[in-house]
Amino acid sequence: MAARNRRRGYLREYLRWLAPHRYAVAGLFLLALLVAAFQMVEPLFMRFIVDRVLLDPDLDPARRLRLLHLAGATFVTLVVLSNVVAVIRDYRQRLLNARVMLSLRRALFGRLLHLPLPKLWDMKTGGILSRITGDVDTTTGLLQLAIVSPALSVIRLLIAIGVLLALNWRLALTALAIVPGIAVISVLFSRRIRPIYRSLRKDVEHIDGRVGETFSGIRVVRAFRGELRELFDFLVGRHTVIRKELFAQRREMVIWASWGLLLGAVNVVILWYGGYLNLVGRASVGDIMAFQWYTFLLLNPVWQIVNSFSELQRSLAATERVFEILAMPDDKPDRPGALPAPAAVREIVLDRVGFEYREGVPVVRDVSATVPAGTVVALVGRSGAGKTTVTDLVARFHDPTEGRILVNGTDIRDLQLASYRDLVAIVQQDVFLFDGSVRDNIAYGRHGATKDEVVAAAVRANADEFIRSLPEGYDTFIGERGVKLSGGQCQRLAIARAFLADPQILILDEATSNLDTESEQAIQAAMASLLAGRTTFIIAHRLSTVRRADLILLLDGGRVIERGTHEALMALGGQYARMVRRQADSAGLDAAFSDA
Repeated sequence: MAARNRRRGYLREYLRWLAPHRYAVAGLFLLALLVAAFQMVEPLFMRFIVDRVLLDPDLDPARRLRLLHLAGATFVTLVVLSNVVAVIRDYRQRLLNARVMLSLRRALFGRLLHLPLPKLWDMKTGGILSRITGDVDTTTGLLQLAIVSPALSVIRLLIAIGVLLALNWRLALTALAIVPGIAVISVLFSRRIRPIYRSLRKDVEHIDGRVGETFSGIRVVRAFRGELRELFDFLVGRHTVIRKELFAQRREMVIWASWGLLLGAVNVVILWYGGYLNLVGRASVGDIMAFQWYTFLLLNPVWQIVNSFSELQRSLAATERVFEILAMPDDKPDRPGALPAPAAVREIVLDRVGFEYREGVPVVRDVSATVPAGTVVALVGRSGAGKTTVTDLVARFHDPTEGRILVNGTDIRDLQLASYRDLVAIVQQDVFLFDGSVRDNIAYGRHGATKDEVVAAAVRANADEFIRSLPEGYDTFIGERGVKLSGGQCQRLAIARAFLADPQILILDEATSNLDTESEQAIQAAMASLLAGRTTFIIAHRLSTVRRADLILLLDGGRVIERGTHEALMALGGQYARMVRRQADSAGLDAAFSDA
């Protein structure tokens, strides 16, 4: 019952999406009714030509010829008009589908962009793409399958039954006697098809996601000789999809075979029983021929209704997936009365901050710090200590499950999210670059940036020289995720992007880890310029970066176990000092810390 109510809710939601196009839908109905009216008149012309022209013994040849030409010309005109209107209706239907599809895609893409990160991680790339493409395409078919086609089929069905009864009620009852049983069987079979298609869509989503992962990590696949394994998994998944498709199609074929048998049986009955009625003087030849035509016009809408119900199962399975996403709440919607973020950040306070990805499993515990404007805070510790999670909380990718983060004394949850994000820029270890030009990737930091501003940011990030050596300079396309560049080059582009954004709060997550020593030294002055006047959070293991921090927080198990400047922590002789000495020994840099 709950699932049925949910599906009805999705259908109501779809009708709400159609509301702005109600006049276009009404126009489609009018055109379709006009086509149906033309088609219902056509058999009467054939009956008139057979009974009143060809077989009427009272007509002389000349009059018979005139009536034949007149009736034939009118018949042809009617057929042409019917087809012209049908073409216009089909085009208007496609146009309306395209508009609804674009509207749905825009809303779905916008909602996906603002969903909580854990939701997106659960769906994976393949699931997201399948919803935006195939599911939206299938959902759009609901207009035809759930509204237009059934309504028009019912109207045509009622008209056809009325005409058949008026022509010859005996033949009509004979033809109609077979229809209900086949229709019920078809509906029952169709109802059992939808779960198959729903399961099938999930399988396709999983396979598409795995394919995306395979080619995103193709270097790992080849390095560990995983090609055969990936191919095997792909073929097993696709084999499962094909088997489910064939299973659903076998059920559909039962319906099609039943209708094929029905059409043949009805035609035989009409000819057989109609011939008998003609011999006893109760039906004319024109009646029998018109009756066969009207029987087709009768069974065709019944078949369309049943077929629409079958196809509707696919559309409903896709609709559930689309509107399930649209019904999800946005990630961190602004609170009522949310304030715009301040133009200048004077102070950031982490007040006993805690966070859990999964309930009962904290990854950050009781983290507190007061960070004045312009302060450089370094977060250090072993992998999994919670460093990146703390910076994600500052960037408000997540909200604390305990405590709060204050900017100028205001909880950041009370600030408008969009305006707060304008204050923040991030450079991560795993740099993400788009499949576009170098200029586009740097300019992503600030929309509307001029060419000179992009170049200036590249110069400050020590990236201008290598960019100009590329085949087309700043207009060079760098490939998906920057595959045509080295790791260090990608990271310098990310740093240039942060320069251009000119943020109040800067987060550097291992931002220089992929740079060689010479390149890192070359941008130290530029980094100092970037950090000046900005509140900066740095996650880094490079000792030169950590030493200059105003405040170092050493995290372990999500807690801050040591805090202070580099000199103070070295003097303390605790875990931080031991970590520094281990790194110095491994790098042969003992002399660099002999004065510490």
